[in-house]
Amino acid sequence: MTRSLLIEHVAEKVKDLNLSKKEVEVILETVFDNIKEALAKGDKVEVRGFGNFRLRKRNPRQARNPKTGASVAVDSKKVPFFKVGKELREMVNRGL
Repeated sequence: MTRSLLIEHVAEKVKDLNLSKKEVEVILETVFDNIKEALAKGDKVEVRGFGNFRLRKRNPRQARNPKTGASVAVDSKKVPFFKVGKELREMVNRGL
């Protein structure tokens, strides 16, 4: 699902609130921005029933350039990680 489809689906679900697609877009962007800001600060974001967003540290390692085959050193870094919540996992396994 793309961002624009998500906006359309949410706008359809809350049509009785008389929110325009633009207002729904602003709300969703605010949610996404807050998740990104929290992760950038190193905080964990927990959405009960959906899952947790947090950072994981990747250790430095040796990688290979696929084009040349040369060995390349990759520094340690932090990467976003999502752990699915129990309700979402069960819903996906049941097929909605």
